[in-house]
Amino acid sequence: MADSSTMGGVVSKDPVFHGDMNVHYRTVDKMKESVVILKQAGLDVATMQFGQYQPKLAPTAIGNLGAGWWDREVNKARTQLSAQANTTPLSRDEPKVIPPTKCALLDACVQKCFKSAEPIPMTIKVDMKEQSDPNPNQHDIVLDWVYGVSSDVPTRLYLTMVCPYERPLQKA
Repeated sequence: MADSSTMGGVVSKDPVFHGDMNVHYRTVDKMKESVVILKQAGLDVATMQFGQYQPKLAPTAIGNLGAGWWDREVNKARTQLSAQANTTPLSRDEPKVIPPTKCALLDACVQKCFKSAEPIPMTIKVDMKEQSDPNPNQHDIVLDWVYGVSSDVPTRLYLTMVCPYERPLQKA
């Protein structure tokens, strides 16, 4: 099933997949455990990219999508996001850090969450554009940092990967 559909068409509609992924990011303690797993797997949390850590933390969830499916879809998203300029600062506590592309911003946000002295929990969602949305055939991201009271230091990241519109399958 996954081989014939995009990330938005498959993952956005699968609450089990979201749960299998987000369980690794939902609290500071889970993030600390995830950092240990990633380091043991040979990933440098300061330089890793979106798409690299998920197979290490949830190999069964990724494997259930079909051989090569995850890598193909992540590569499509990264390619499209790399072609989109970014003007958004990384976060309020790093306002002068403005990654040049949306892909670089995505990576910087994920790295910030995992490499912070006190890891920052994340909630990740995958959504799909509507046909009427601007650039319906392009990936996008929505990043929403939550901050402490009277603080510019983030305490959580809500990250939404917005996948291209996919026409509903026709029933035979």
